[in-house]
Amino acid sequence: MEIRDADVVIVGGGHNGLTAAAYLGQAGLSVVVLERLDGFGGAAVSAETFDGVEARLSRYSYLVSLLPQRIIDDLSLPISLAKRRYSSFTPVPGSNQGLLIDNLDDNATRESFEALGAGEDFAAWNDFYADTATLARALFDGVTDPLVTRSEAREHVASASGSDEIWNRFIEEPIGHDIADRFTHDVVRGVVLTDGLIGTFAPNMDSELEANRCFLYHVIGGGTGDWDVPVGGMGAVSGALTEAARLAGAQLVASAEVLEITQNNTVRYEKDGVEHSITARYVLANSSPRELARLTGGHSISIPGEGAQVKVNMVLSRLPKLLDPQVTPEQAFGGTFHINETWSQLDKAYTSADAGSIPSPLPCEIYCHSLTDPSILGEELQQSGAHTLTVFGLHTPHRLTEKYDPDELRALLEAEVLASLNSVLAEPIEDLLLRDAHGKPCIETKTTHDLEEALRLPGGNIFHGPLSWPFAEDTDDLSTPAQRWGVDSGIGRIVLCGSGARRGGAVSGIAGHNAAMAVLEMEAQ
Repeated sequence: MEIRDADVVIVGGGHNGLTAAAYLGQAGLSVVVLERLDGFGGAAVSAETFDGVEARLSRYSYLVSLLPQRIIDDLSLPISLAKRRYSSFTPVPGSNQGLLIDNLDDNATRESFEALGAGEDFAAWNDFYADTATLARALFDGVTDPLVTRSEAREHVASASGSDEIWNRFIEEPIGHDIADRFTHDVVRGVVLTDGLIGTFAPNMDSELEANRCFLYHVIGGGTGDWDVPVGGMGAVSGALTEAARLAGAQLVASAEVLEITQNNTVRYEKDGVEHSITARYVLANSSPRELARLTGGHSISIPGEGAQVKVNMVLSRLPKLLDPQVTPEQAFGGTFHINETWSQLDKAYTSADAGSIPSPLPCEIYCHSLTDPSILGEELQQSGAHTLTVFGLHTPHRLTEKYDPDELRALLEAEVLASLNSVLAEPIEDLLLRDAHGKPCIETKTTHDLEEALRLPGGNIFHGPLSWPFAEDTDDLSTPAQRWGVDSGIGRIVLCGSGARRGGAVSGIAGHNAAMAVLEMEAQ
């Protein structure tokens, strides 16, 4: 059916676009979502990646922390998020010891610190994360409200903590300084720092505070900072949002390549080789700011950031054996498994990558979805003891694509990931890889180049660009609804609703919610 006009056209059917569509459809507006790919969900999707292997992997994004309960309730989303028993396990490089953080047994965690020779860091660990919990309580509830200013946000934190100390340590000064001051052990310092480096290329002591912003979003989710497992895989989250948008009356158009957004909000797109156009009162860009600039004729509204990660998905016949005899594989892989991510290793890896080389050993961390949620595996795989592993490699900046061709870089990074993992295991991980229907090992590697090509993430940046603080500066103009909600594109009635919006990033729906609220506020004026 030819669609000639609508109240709202949403360019991009990722989870944020679907969130906005559901809210606006519920409010009675006519909404059309145009998605370039043949399915909806963007980076928040699941797929049977390996032919003949019944394992639905969360192919790109994989855990949920920042999705507010308000959105789940407002849209009646049938989403289930499972808690992980263990927070993390970190093998000590070159030894048979490791640090196990048990979410349910404080004594066991203390004993693990003491066995590592880091007993004095245990109290510092509890104090540090008590402070991040204070930040979370003070800041997270406001992410689905109009922006507060920096001064107002500071007052919220000071009110929650009794002073400006927490604000100054986490917001004003490089997070690396606080970590180095409060912890003594190389392993402990590294584990804490990693939350500031997921998808962010920054040194341990980052004067630009990019690591601080990344760290903040990793510790405030849900008011607790917990990262939970989406039951059924990430596709279950996007599937619920897709259904909510459809039930709200939105028209979802897949395989629709948007060609241009004109000044009068006419969106030209191609589907099945035929060009179409829709004129809307509002256009929501569920795309990167760089992609929006291209579609609108070169308006410059943001400087793209550089992605800095490699993601490897695997299906194993069983979990691998560990060098540490005191920890079971189920414990080690039940949370985040940190590999070669000590403070000194992270510093060395950044220096190497900044000079244009692939770090070796490569800092990595692993997540095993199937331990917490076996439903992503077919019954036969579940009974066989098979498991999925997702490896996220740090400090692999997009600039490496200038030195290597895509296939070469992918192969080199995959080899470094496997070598890094094998350095802390009691057996080679390659021996445990299942084989697909064609006899090929079940391993898939996604580089920043792959993310840019498949999802049009600028420079493979999973956040669409540099992360921003979840508050406005005191001098910011907040006179328009789009500015107040942090979704202003600077171009008429075109509104950002993707990860490039303020408070965007991760699977949260926050940018979609806030874009919808800005539109509804404009409607009410």
